[in-house]
Amino acid sequence: MGKKKTPAINSSSTADIAFLLLCYFLMTTTMGEQSGLQRRLPPIPDKDQKVEDQKVNRRNIIIVRINSADRLFAGNEALDVTFLKDKIKEFLTNPKDDPNLPEKEMKEIEGRMYSVSKGVISLQNDRGTSYQAYIAVQNELVKAVNELRDEFSMREYGKRFAALSEEQQNIVKKVVPQNISEAEPKDTGKK
Repeated sequence: MGKKKTPAINSSSTADIAFLLLCYFLMTTTMGEQSGLQRRLPPIPDKDQKVEDQKVNRRNIIIVRINSADRLFAGNEALDVTFLKDKIKEFLTNPKDDPNLPEKEMKEIEGRMYSVSKGVISLQNDRGTSYQAYIAVQNELVKAVNELRDEFSMREYGKRFAALSEEQQNIVKKVVPQNISEAEPKDTGKK
């Protein structure tokens, strides 16, 4: 007997089915929210602004440095990342008016006078710094500012920062600014 041929499968609709499946998955799949580090870039200086206006008093800056061995330094002292938040909060609030910590200035915000810290956090890291160490430090810096905002919100409004109206949040952001300056990574060597 002769060999029996298997009938060919009609594949003319295969491309249509693949396209429909692709469309289905594209429409039903959700993409996660974009996440990242929230930072505000400094404003572009005026052409008429003098260079002296951009200088910051040394006492108003704390340098937070992470070297290539992921060791953390805040100011001139080596520090574990778990203590960074409290160090930054003390730096920004200057509760004892220490002459080595940031100055405070009285600012009028929405018709009221508030004491605002001139403190700036300068974050520097080495090119060899691990991503985990960098993110851990970033988280602690932001956590310090967020806790200060919560504390101020509770004193002024009796609510946490997240529960405030947008107008109230804007006032709190002006009273407790998040001044974090990030420098270009460099080779600092292991210390």
